[in-house]
Amino acid sequence: MATNQQTLMRQWNMLRCIPRAPGKITTQDLCERLRQAEFTVTLRTLQRDLNELSAVFPLTVDDRNKPFGWSWQRDAQSFDLPGLQLDEALMLTMVEQQLQNQLPPSTLAALTPYFQSAAKTLANTQTRGNAKAWLNKARTIPATQPLLAPVIAPVCQQTIYQALMCDQQLSLHYRKRAARQVTVYGTVHPLSVVQRGGVVYLVCLFADYQDIRFLPLHRVEKAEMLHLPSRVPKGFSIDAYIATGAFGVGAGDTISLTAIFSAAAGEHLLESRLSTDQTVTELDDGRLTLRATVPNTKQLCWWLLGLGDGVEVIGPKALRQQMKESAERMHALYA
Repeated sequence: MATNQQTLMRQWNMLRCIPRAPGKITTQDLCERLRQAEFTVTLRTLQRDLNELSAVFPLTVDDRNKPFGWSWQRDAQSFDLPGLQLDEALMLTMVEQQLQNQLPPSTLAALTPYFQSAAKTLANTQTRGNAKAWLNKARTIPATQPLLAPVIAPVCQQTIYQALMCDQQLSLHYRKRAARQVTVYGTVHPLSVVQRGGVVYLVCLFADYQDIRFLPLHRVEKAEMLHLPSRVPKGFSIDAYIATGAFGVGAGDTISLTAIFSAAAGEHLLESRLSTDQTVTELDDGRLTLRATVPNTKQLCWWLLGLGDGVEVIGPKALRQQMKESAERMHALYA
């Protein structure tokens, strides 16, 4: 009985270690992971398990090149325990609705088996009528103009994510915007991935350089994991890096913003505040004078410009001048 239990636990953990296609794992890497999980296993036993399990589960082996790699079939149903509860299925279905236009297609495809499991749970539950009613009563509306996400090569994305997870170096073939030729980055040290809107970026270091860069994943045409340890700057924090304003958001330098909003443009700020120290004073004509300490970022400028003539920036002077110059350029375009 003990042997059967050990075999069951080993095979269960083995199945959890196998990625979904186009990702794959070699028997050598799979054997090493099981040993790290304190399972006693040989390559011969592992290969026998894989052959037996592939007759029951939707596993596939890529034997085009050595070492061979094992994967779950791309469209295989999600395999996990315990089964989904009704509230979990509802949550996943709502996540699917919200992410349709926000995630790259390849990322959305990776989640499809989980969404299918959720749909199956809702279809089979005795309370499916109430569940479907709830799904028709909840919606999320984006605060900004939604944009279609650029397409990322699934194999490239899988390789980059795997290298990031394992702290391994990458070699990337990258096409810069409007470039005719591909740039080859032979040594890339992945640090993190950041999604802004529908675009996913790889935060990384190049070769022996110290400055941190970020690359949109949809411009990567080929990715190879080099199986060499990647380099991470001492004390690196992705949150601290974002806070520098690298993506047009984050903390950055703070400024004391003073602006006059029309009632229509500014009334939402009475409930959704710009900062904890925000103050709002209503003028005799119904307009609102706002004062708040806010990060000085591109995102702030884009937001203010998006309000058009619904806002007048009073200070600081540099920001007011920036808004004035933008308005003059817009006037020239439409004159």
